[in-house]
Amino acid sequence: MNKDIMKCFIGKVIRIDRGGPESRIGMLLDVSDNLIVLLTEEDGVVYYKTSHIKSFTDNMKEQMEFNIKVPKDFKFKKAANFQDLLDTLKLKWIQINRGGPEKLEGVLCEVNKDFVFLVNNGEIVRLSMSHIKSISYGVKIEKAKSKK
Repeated sequence: MNKDIMKCFIGKVIRIDRGGPESRIGMLLDVSDNLIVLLTEEDGVVYYKTSHIKSFTDNMKEQMEFNIKVPKDFKFKKAANFQDLLDTLKLKWIQINRGGPEKLEGVLCEVNKDFVFLVNNGEIVRLSMSHIKSISYGVKIEKAKSKK
């Protein structure tokens, strides 16, 4: 995905990919070298590695449902690239990938240019950096309450 094009959509609701476990609808919060940040209803803040994004769809007709009111002081981790993001998440509980057989959760204990090391239930999982599509970390924002 082209960084300059993606920056035009910051603050707008978009869909990442057309379907599958990585597909999400959310508000684009930030774009950097090989990373975008998306606020979603399901997972909170999701950090996508841009090399794994196949497509994104603009919500021109406002048909994509997004019922989160983002607080003005909402904070999320910003990073220059995906590697820097992972470095800031050391010793934090994270989820790698959204679903399917490659979904992992645990404490990120080590990061290098080739692998990440995740600890969960007494196991150390070494995952190739090239297979990480997305990461989520942090709290979720409550959905906006509907007016009746």
